[in-house]
Amino acid sequence: MSEKRENIAVIAVSGGLDSCVTAAIAKQEYELAFAHFNYGQRTEKRELKAFNDIADFYNVEKRLIIDYTHLSKIGGSSLTDKNIEVTKADLTSKEIPTSYVPFRNANILSGCVSWAEVLGARAVFIGAVFEDSSGYPDCRPAFFEAFGKIIDIGTKPETSVKIVTPIIHLSKAEIVKKGTELNAPLYLTWSCYQNEDVACGVCDSCALRLRGFQQAGIEDPILYEVKPDYWIK
Repeated sequence: MSEKRENIAVIAVSGGLDSCVTAAIAKQEYELAFAHFNYGQRTEKRELKAFNDIADFYNVEKRLIIDYTHLSKIGGSSLTDKNIEVTKADLTSKEIPTSYVPFRNANILSGCVSWAEVLGARAVFIGAVFEDSSGYPDCRPAFFEAFGKIIDIGTKPETSVKIVTPIIHLSKAEIVKKGTELNAPLYLTWSCYQNEDVACGVCDSCALRLRGFQQAGIEDPILYEVKPDYWIK
């Protein structure tokens, strides 16, 4: 007998801008279940706080926090290895940045799909952005399409979980506007790769975020050590 599938979606919520807006989009159609991943990143505690703050805002009862300690043991990223410097942003670069965590999204999706299968959920949402894909190969649409096939092959016959990437083709400015339109709690989010108190303003993630707000003509609600003008870059 097939298990009853509920109108639930598992949302991968890092606590950042993109995952927050993704959650706001998913909430329009689904009951939310939030999954968060600690993997030894420099801002692990601050990201976890943002995750719980966003979950509280949306009154999310189903929360799962997974510790992926193997990603920090594997290393290879400035986010998980403090011997590797978090480089300053270069928004014109097409090179893979030091902040890339090898195959992270595959690990995140695997955890989310496992939980979705147990919950009888219909979808897994992840806030991947194609704009980031020149640096992060696991943010490309083709990656998520391929992973969807893996889900079909590797889960129970009655399981039907789709991967949804609602902001993948949006620019950061469009994401900011979408979040504002949906009254997403952008003030609760955290994007900085290296600081946990005041955002640095110069890492890749801060730069992309700041440029998005600047291009959208909206003031970023979080504090920064410095706020360069990235709009012209």
